[in-house]
Amino acid sequence: MHLEIVTPEKSLYSGEVELVQLPGKNGSFEILKNHAPIVSSLEKGTIKIKSVGGEEIFFEISGGVAECKKNVISVLADN
Repeated sequence: MHLEIVTPEKSLYSGEVELVQLPGKNGSFEILKNHAPIVSSLEKGTIKIKSVGGEEIFFEISGGVAECKKNVISVLADN
């Protein structure tokens, strides 16, 4: 899957991932390969990424929106 995380100021992450955990308005959720299309608002919390190499990366956000479609995940985050 390809993940893009951007803020109004800069790009935080761009790359291939195995898993993304996001702080949704109704609780935390994960996106894995071949996830159904989804659009979700995000609240303050931590984005957890597991890269293809197995490295875990974390980003703190104060809100935003996430979209997943055809194994491409786009996160527009407030930082």
